[in-house]
Amino acid sequence: MKISLRGNVSSLLHGIEELQEDYAFTLSDNGYPLAIIQQKNAPLTVSADKEAGKIIYDERAHFFRAFGLFLENLQSSNEFHIEEVPQFTTVGPMFDLSRNAVMKVEAFKGLIRKLAMMGFNSAMLYMEDTYEVKEEPYFGYMRGRYTQTELKELDDYAFFLGIELIPCIQTLAHLEEFLKWDATAHLKDTRGVLLVESEETYSFIEKMIVAASKPFRSRRIHIGMDEAEELGRGIYLNKHGYKKRFDLMVDHLERVMAIVKEKQLEPMLWSDMFIKLASSTGEDHYNLSTAISDYIVEKTPKDVQLMYWDYAHTKKEEYVEMIKKHKAFKSKPAFAGGIWVWNSFGTNYNLSLTASEAALQACKQEGVSDVFVTLWGDDGYENNYYTALLGLQFYAEHAYSRELNREKWKQRVKFCTGINAEAYLLFNELDQITGVIEEKTEQTNPSKFLLWQDVLLGVFDKQIEGIDITSHYASLENKVKRIRNADNEIDFIFDVPEKLCAVLSMKANLGIRLKEAYDRDDKNTLQSIAQSELPELISRVEQLRNAHREQWFRMHKPFGWEVIDIRYGGVVSRLDTASKRIEDYLNGHIAQIEELEQERLRFSNKPTENLGWCSYYYRMATPNVFFHVLPIY
Repeated sequence: MKISLRGNVSSLLHGIEELQEDYAFTLSDNGYPLAIIQQKNAPLTVSADKEAGKIIYDERAHFFRAFGLFLENLQSSNEFHIEEVPQFTTVGPMFDLSRNAVMKVEAFKGLIRKLAMMGFNSAMLYMEDTYEVKEEPYFGYMRGRYTQTELKELDDYAFFLGIELIPCIQTLAHLEEFLKWDATAHLKDTRGVLLVESEETYSFIEKMIVAASKPFRSRRIHIGMDEAEELGRGIYLNKHGYKKRFDLMVDHLERVMAIVKEKQLEPMLWSDMFIKLASSTGEDHYNLSTAISDYIVEKTPKDVQLMYWDYAHTKKEEYVEMIKKHKAFKSKPAFAGGIWVWNSFGTNYNLSLTASEAALQACKQEGVSDVFVTLWGDDGYENNYYTALLGLQFYAEHAYSRELNREKWKQRVKFCTGINAEAYLLFNELDQITGVIEEKTEQTNPSKFLLWQDVLLGVFDKQIEGIDITSHYASLENKVKRIRNADNEIDFIFDVPEKLCAVLSMKANLGIRLKEAYDRDDKNTLQSIAQSELPELISRVEQLRNAHREQWFRMHKPFGWEVIDIRYGGVVSRLDTASKRIEDYLNGHIAQIEELEQERLRFSNKPTENLGWCSYYYRMATPNVFFHVLPIY
């Protein structure tokens, strides 16, 4: 497709040129004329007739949204008229760059191009220690940290496409990966929490804030401070004695705010600690009965924007109530929802879309103008950002309409990413097992715990007893194969799910079959498992590992892959040991297989409509000591 740009588009030209390859158009004097490109305070308008096209936009991000709509509709017609009214002042994803998966700069640029065509005007970079602080060599050491040059390059690129990049850091908790080093002992209260009321700590925080903000045009900065339950309970307690966490929190925030103000930055802050500390238990983040006292309101700084994060509620009324509680702090809150890509190979779209629909409707009703959507990595990021693109498009479409048009949403994700909505929903099926949890919105991650669990120990076998998981994954493997298109630039994201299904169609219930054969002394089945099935399964795991490695190095820096590599190595080694243990038993070298003598118990006895949830690899791999947890300080 050839497009001819008319008029003064110099400020937009660089961004437009960057989109040509991805969206199959070229700029040419003899192309279809985009004759009027007008910036004014008015609804976003895109139109075309047989003679020429027209775009009216307010801010740069709106232009690229409009330009995407222009290209999309021009494919099927040269006569159309579209008007949209932006619903939010700020809308964008938050990329977790701290849980081993630090995106390569070029891969990040590719995502930025897609975000621009969707219509996002911001993105937060969640960096606990993965940015360069030159005075602190252990900060992000061997963690793939971004250099100042890399961050500036990303910011420049995003700027030309209308996207504000916002650093999102931590200035209190979630700093385990930095505080583990001996060189940081003087800064540590507990494993992940900084030592408050220490001048060395505030000198360090100032270095962090300067380093995190310097590469970016944005004056906004997210200073974190979520989930700091251990505050004041480690070295601080030993040194100074007990002090209420709320008082520690407020005093610390005031010190950090003084640094932020001096640097002329506009801070945001996760709100959960203030809501928790206002609750009767001091722990409950989402208690709808929590009353925000006048004392807490008075003590909380007014020149910081509280960000309410919530990924799991499914009713609009619950979000409305929590937004109102945030408004009690006398400032307009921001909101952060989530697309559930974390702690799994799958993406939980049942939960993500249901929760997001309720949350976004509540935000519109209550006038929340700054909305973000988080893509957390948590336990090492086996999944990836691309699988969330359908969910990101969901947020983008909500951001430009009062009510979501679902057909338009699906059409737009196909245009913006090249992949059908139905294909993205296959990621959901990695964890949503047909006939067990279909259409449910609870957390569940069998694609992860069934891969990493040990076939001899069967920690999760009782969870899946009596369920035909083998057929589910065999069927899903075929579905994934059918939707793949090698011509699409991001088709590679389906390679891991395809090969994971091939593994799980064999491995998911192998431990159950192995235990059953052992209990009935079925030596023929045991021999078949040892000599035929386990070697084939090892081969499939290696194919999965190779596909996963290829995907990782295409998207991410190398640091952090070693964690996933070690996990795969553990699976292969344990399958090999399982084969050896069976052979030793069959050959009479051992009288029994002690692991298979053990009764199988449920991993979780909590009532649930799904197969269960586990957050940590080490709990999936073994019930034995994986690492020794030292005292919190």
